[in-house]
Amino acid sequence: MVVLHYTAMESCDAAAERLCDPQFEVSAHYLIAENGEIHQLVDENMRAWHAGRGSWGDVADVNSHSIGIELANTGFHPFPEAQMQALETLLAGILKRHNIPANRVIGHSDMAPGRKIDPGIRFAWRRLATHGLSVWPACEAASATRFEEAAVAFGYPAELPTQDLLQAFRLRFRPHAGGPLDAADEAMISDLATRFPVDRSITSA
Repeated sequence: MVVLHYTAMESCDAAAERLCDPQFEVSAHYLIAENGEIHQLVDENMRAWHAGRGSWGDVADVNSHSIGIELANTGFHPFPEAQMQALETLLAGILKRHNIPANRVIGHSDMAPGRKIDPGIRFAWRRLATHGLSVWPACEAASATRFEEAAVAFGYPAELPTQDLLQAFRLRFRPHAGGPLDAADEAMISDLATRFPVDRSITSA
């Protein structure tokens, strides 16, 4: 799979220095600067330390099953056009090289609800989906599917508080929604779970 992050640092140079310093025990395969410059820090076939604690579907060791992409962004400003274009080009190549389906492009917040929020509410997930580089729900009609069950079927970690799952879901798919769980949340996650169920055949490491 591919996991997207933001650096939460003031500059791309500062992020690169941190990602290349062994004492911090954090790394990523790619770092994309605000101007669209792509830095490859780890070979795609090697393990990087970008994901940390969390899971997606049955995969508990996400670092061993994913390519990590860091976007230079503090988390408080929009992602520049040049950066998004570079990400789209990079993602298209990665998905083709490794035969990764679009539903396995996730955010750090997806695999670690309640612990991580990146790439955050300003990230254009719907834009990626229109280019076939991620997924997006197709409907907002009422649904009888239980939110928690559908969230786990889509890939979110099981046995987490509903509020953590809801926050992670909304960060990606309804970033400006508030209040308690509603029919739109249930319909959207039901559609995602039906069309893009997580691949449970992948063995946890």
